[in-house]
Amino acid sequence: MTPASISKPNWEVLMELGFIDHPDGAHHAEMLLGANYPEFQHSNLFEKKGFSNQIGLTLEPVSLGLGFTVLPAHAVEAFQERQLVRTHQLPNPVSETLYLAVRREIPMHNRMNTVITEARKWL
Repeated sequence: MTPASISKPNWEVLMELGFIDHPDGAHHAEMLLGANYPEFQHSNLFEKKGFSNQIGLTLEPVSLGLGFTVLPAHAVEAFQERQLVRTHQLPNPVSETLYLAVRREIPMHNRMNTVITEARKWL
């Protein structure tokens, strides 16, 4: 995600913008940028221009032109001011596997089965 004014996020543009970090920022950057930019080694290469520990607020400084970030699609979709940021489709998309873990020795309540069924509809 970059400010809306950025049309193509080449390596030089990303270096100039700087990184808006979040708790999973290094992980997301490693996955996506590592797959698409041979220059990428670690998110520490970028100057940190901001940090948010709330995923819903991470795009606020990006919308103000203060830097770029890497977020999952659901976080981008939840941002109210999407016209102020730009999503870029890079040549090598990445995804993560979601796992459902339950304890075998403890029976699940019926309400958990309902939650799991509903979650699977959206995935």
